[in-house]
Formats: sequence, C-alpha cells, structure tokens
Amino acid sequence: MEIEAELTAPCAPEELFGWVRDLVRYPEWLEIVTRAEPADDGSWAVDLRGRMGPFARSKRLRMVRTELVEPARVVFERAELDGRDHSPWTLTAVVEPVDGGARLAMGLHYGGGLFEPLIERVLRDEIERSRQRLLGLVAADAG
Repeated sequence: MEIEAELTAPCAPEELFGWVRDLVRYPEWLEIVTRAEPADDGSWAVDLRGRMGPFARSKRLRMVRTELVEPARVVFERAELDGRDHSPWTLTAVVEPVDGGARLAMGLHYGGGLFEPLIERVLRDEIERSRQRLLGLVAADAG
C-alpha cells in the first residue's frame, strides 16, 4: 500500500519541517499516532490506533530515522529487534519552499496485507483530518 499526501503552509520550510522531523511531535497533529516515545538507541516506540465504526485496531511499531536532510527530507522505517519478519513501514516527509510558504509531501509505504483495505481507508480519512490540525499548529507557532 502506498499513500501520498501534500499540504501547503504559510510558513518557512524550517518551521514546517520541525513538525515532521521527530516522531515525538506526530501525536500533536496526527490522531492515529497515539504515542511516539523516543528510546535511548535513537529509535521511537510508536503506537498507532485506528477506528472504523465499532472496530478499532492498535499497532506498536519500533521506528528508526534512516535519513535526515535538514530542513528538507526525513525518512522513518520500521526496525523491530525481535528477530522475526515484520511488514515494512516507511514514512517519508519532504518539505520544500513555495511562494508564500512551504509544501510538505508525505508518503507512507506499508508492505503488509492483513486488513490492508481497512488500514488504507482509516489512514486516508485521518490524513484529511490532520491537515487542519497541522496548519493550526503551524499558525500558532508563527503567532
């Protein structure tokens, strides 16, 4: 599953990048991320929770930042330590300057098949809701 989304914000690229470069900030604007706690080894324990009607699904992932180019690009990938094979998750965020602000392009690759249609629908719905939350937080930082 590949999901892509874009957002244009009236701020400097550095300001917008500050919201996506560290997973700790994601629960503030992305409701599906209920927790993102940094570990001493540079990874994050990320709890995801999605709800569709009466059904809810939770997932905990160990994510690592595999690329960081300030203030333009960051990549996070799933990296579990239990020795088992896990479905890959890769989150990429790219920020670039545009007239009057900055554009954020995010991409999520999920390589699992279990509940994929449900997960994709939940993620797409959450992306729509998160845009306004992130724009509000960016505006509050600027004000």
